[in-house]
Amino acid sequence: MEKLVLENKRVLLRPLEITDLDSLLEVALVPEMWTVGSTAIRDRAELEGYIKTALKERENGQSIPFVVIDKQNGRVAGSTRFAAISESNKRTEIGYTWIHPDFQRSGLNRAMKFAMLQYAFETWKLNRVELKTDERNDKSRNAMLAIGCTQEGILRKHMITWTGHLRNSVYFSILREEWPDIRERVFGKYDF
Repeated sequence: MEKLVLENKRVLLRPLEITDLDSLLEVALVPEMWTVGSTAIRDRAELEGYIKTALKERENGQSIPFVVIDKQNGRVAGSTRFAAISESNKRTEIGYTWIHPDFQRSGLNRAMKFAMLQYAFETWKLNRVELKTDERNDKSRNAMLAIGCTQEGILRKHMITWTGHLRNSVYFSILREEWPDIRERVFGKYDF
């Protein structure tokens, strides 16, 4: 899979590499980011495994993982990726997103999602972008609604999280024909 770089005035999404281990470690070791997640990163070894899995998925064409850099201060803020890529069905998922609490509610996530959605619909010409989260993650659910996603439904007992919790997953999507309106209505007021 290609090593894609996406950026706008606020965010740089560059290809994740194993050499990002040290710069991501400080971000990944914030426990509050993993309280309502399917996985957790609690030490250097877990982060290394996480990165190696993402790189293997990139090699297999399953995902395109990124390091998230806040261009306002040049800091590494976290990671995200296009996942569950289905070229034949012209769809992908935006997921595996985690950013340091310092950057949450700062506009960085919105700029990141804009860059990814713009690429998915305007360059990649996909029909559908999916997002999903734990039913208990109100912050994530509200963020998805705020960027114009449609909640499609809840998959009950969908996943077992790293804590053993039996997770219900809430699915959201944006379709290609919805993108022009969302681009203007939701993102048009920002100078990305």
